Amino acid sequence: MRLTRKISFHINFHTVWGQKVYISGSIPELGSWETVLAKEMNYIGDGNWHLQLDISSDAERIEYRYFVNTNDRQLFEEWERNHHIVLDNQFETYNLYDYWQERPSNVAFYSSAFTKSLFAHPCNTDARIVRGNRKLVIKITAPRVEKNRALAITGNQECLGYWDPGKALILSCETFPEWHIDLDIDDIHYPLEYKFLEIDTNTHALACWESGDNHVLSDRTTPSEEKEIICVSGLYARDDASLWRTTGTVIPVFSLRSENSFGIGDLRDLHLFVDWMKQTNQRIIQVLPVNDTTTTHTWMDSYPYSAISVYALHPMYVSLSWMGNLADSEKASFFKEKQQELNSKKFVDYEAVIKYKMAYCRIFFEQEGKQLLETPEYKRFFAENSHWLISYAAYSYFRDTYNTIDFSKWEGNSLYDKSQVNKLCDEKNEAWPELSFTFFMQFVLHIQFKTVSDYARKNGIVLKGDLPIGVNRNSVEVWTEPQYFNMNGQAGAPPDDFSTIGQNWMFPTYNWDAMEKDGFNWWKKRFAKLSDYFDCFRIDHILGFFRIWEIPTDFVQGLCGHFSPALPFSKEEIEQYGITFNEARFTTAHINKQHLSELFGDLADEVENSYLAQSSSNHFVLKSFCNTQKKIEKLFDGKTDESMLRVRNGLLSIANEALFLRDPYDKDRFHPRISANQSYIYHELSNSGQYAFDHLYWDFFYHRHNDFWKMQAFKRLTPLINSTQMLVCGEDLGMIPESVPEVMNKLQILSLEIERMPKDSNHEFADLSHLPYLSVCTTSTHDMSPLRNWWKEDKEKIQRYYNDVLHQSGNAPGECTSDIAQHIIENHLNSPSMLAIFPLQDWFATNDSVKQEDYESERINIPANSAHYWRYRMHITIEDLMKANNLNERVVSMIVNSGRK
Repeated sequence: MRLTRKISFHINFHTVWGQKVYISGSIPELGSWETVLAKEMNYIGDGNWHLQLDISSDAERIEYRYFVNTNDRQLFEEWERNHHIVLDNQFETYNLYDYWQERPSNVAFYSSAFTKSLFAHPCNTDARIVRGNRKLVIKITAPRVEKNRALAITGNQECLGYWDPGKALILSCETFPEWHIDLDIDDIHYPLEYKFLEIDTNTHALACWESGDNHVLSDRTTPSEEKEIICVSGLYARDDASLWRTTGTVIPVFSLRSENSFGIGDLRDLHLFVDWMKQTNQRIIQVLPVNDTTTTHTWMDSYPYSAISVYALHPMYVSLSWMGNLADSEKASFFKEKQQELNSKKFVDYEAVIKYKMAYCRIFFEQEGKQLLETPEYKRFFAENSHWLISYAAYSYFRDTYNTIDFSKWEGNSLYDKSQVNKLCDEKNEAWPELSFTFFMQFVLHIQFKTVSDYARKNGIVLKGDLPIGVNRNSVEVWTEPQYFNMNGQAGAPPDDFSTIGQNWMFPTYNWDAMEKDGFNWWKKRFAKLSDYFDCFRIDHILGFFRIWEIPTDFVQGLCGHFSPALPFSKEEIEQYGITFNEARFTTAHINKQHLSELFGDLADEVENSYLAQSSSNHFVLKSFCNTQKKIEKLFDGKTDESMLRVRNGLLSIANEALFLRDPYDKDRFHPRISANQSYIYHELSNSGQYAFDHLYWDFFYHRHNDFWKMQAFKRLTPLINSTQMLVCGEDLGMIPESVPEVMNKLQILSLEIERMPKDSNHEFADLSHLPYLSVCTTSTHDMSPLRNWWKEDKEKIQRYYNDVLHQSGNAPGECTSDIAQHIIENHLNSPSMLAIFPLQDWFATNDSVKQEDYESERINIPANSAHYWRYRMHITIEDLMKANNLNERVVSMIVNSGRK
């Protein structure tokens, strides 16, 4: 027989005429989270709403939340965290007094970065036991209580110690950041006044009081029945604590080096790196993307932002020593030699690493795989991940069978067929050995990464991941879920400090309309998978959620891209700016004869005869066989002669010579070309024409889209940010729309701040003392030169930096000395930014005994080179780094002196 309980919900919320408060929850009596089945509450005056239910379900826990409706339209609801009550068979009546839960101003502290790592509290097993049959439960959310402290309560009652901190009662925190305490109502007289305080768990001394007035419970919360629980929830801790800041290091996993490495950083190395972080008082390890990028099995796959799967981990990160030993002593000896050979190399030898690590894994799979695939742990992993694992394994099999990732060439399998793919998983299928090996590898990688993640959390270290904005245009997801992608465009970035011709990442752009229809489920699943290993992550190119730079598929460079979505001009709008719109002239790439010698030098006549067709007395267009950048690229593929490279580059430049670009979705609308004022065609305009175009250009790129892009970002980012408990950071560099800071501040996404890339165009360097608190500051990123390289790039700029920013007199030294590097890092540490995360190379730069002489080898990526080889490795082992006392003590000293935790 089910026990029937009487539950009353109470909340104070002031509405206007026509608005009603509803409650939705996890049990059938509250609609099982179906909004249309939610229960309408009764208004009883003075902003108070009430609902009483008889609950006959056998639920042990109820979760619920409130929202406001008017005319069947939901106006607003509480913040994402639900109220909850645990039901006890000892009690029959529950009166729940809740406070409306607004999104707090310090949402970062509610993230798993704090609740599971930085401020994680041990599960409290000695909660107060109330033996009476009438109980008062008080709940409060207090995420800023650090590990060495506990939340306590005192008040105007004997049972609360009569305001004596020494007699205050410690609250339980098994659901941190929520704390609660159970009190025997028979020990309480009303009104009940109380306040919270923090106690140092080591000394048991008072640490601080809650700010603000006392909390008061009136006699209206007095129980009227036996076996009754009164629960007050939704309280938020009031604190005026100083800004909490911490420090970290960013390093690609492949760049790590240890005595157990196999020519590349792996998950065991990341585990060991946690120890160095703890030793040096650092709290954040930021890595680059770790997803599988295998397309050709060559070094071209080293680009970590071109994933073939948004779920699968890259097999190169598996730790062979963690995986296990080979039984064959001869083979074990062979791989030991290869390990020593590859580990001795200065850089990652990508192809050799993949070749020998995978060979080792296949031998180990033959040795142990069958037994492992029978374990309960593996079967649980497969069940939880089959939604992506099966298609990824099939994709990998077809990739290697057809020797291409271009699935349009997979005869009979170019279109994803789920039933056909499932048949591959039959153990009798000839593909089974390969598929089962892929399953095995992903399981081993998952177990190893979870080991690292759990170890980091245990040691108070946060792992920060990286979410690429795009995917490879021939990835698993594009094959299996083509409805989410636009294959007629290429994602990239407009010209910036990284590349004057823009960047073409060659990723497909997203079909946001299709994604929105299913509640952005594709993105939510990505976030969820990332949270298996990380408690913090960086959204690569967060500007892509506002608008993406979309480049036509016949272009190689990024100059002739356009923002999408956008509001392109009609012809009439263009002419309203005072421009006589000559469609053929302004939208077709052409070149004036007078510029040919500048582009091609002595080869100008040859180029004119071979590649150009005359379109007017002074102008030429590209001939049909080379009239797109893709054709030009293919025409000159493999030609390395200097003269041929000059011709190729000149022709690519001519292909960019347009003032306006026709919109691909509406042929009667046009985008002004980015950086058009640096084109030849712009300089052929009259002075008045240039003035008119400049006015149009400024309006288009810096004003026209502000509200439009803000709406897009809120629509996309809000449900995604609310779907995860991870701490969210955004890479917001480049051409930043005016609405970006507003959106990021509203959603409390940490921005990225770099001193040499100020967001105020009126300054050459950012003012570190005025950085926003909700930000990550750093000296450089993987796309930039580390400090010692940067110091060599622009002598005049460095001189200004030396005098005006570092406030040093005289000439700047020719080298970035260790003292200068330390000065720069200390300036960043002293900034208000919540997180200060530095490249490992820049930490090295602060110590002469550790840094390597060859500073040029420390650069990770050159964005202007789409074929860059990502192969940097730290020059010393982590074991030796942990013994580098001079450096480590300096790091600790800098962090402690800055006041960072």
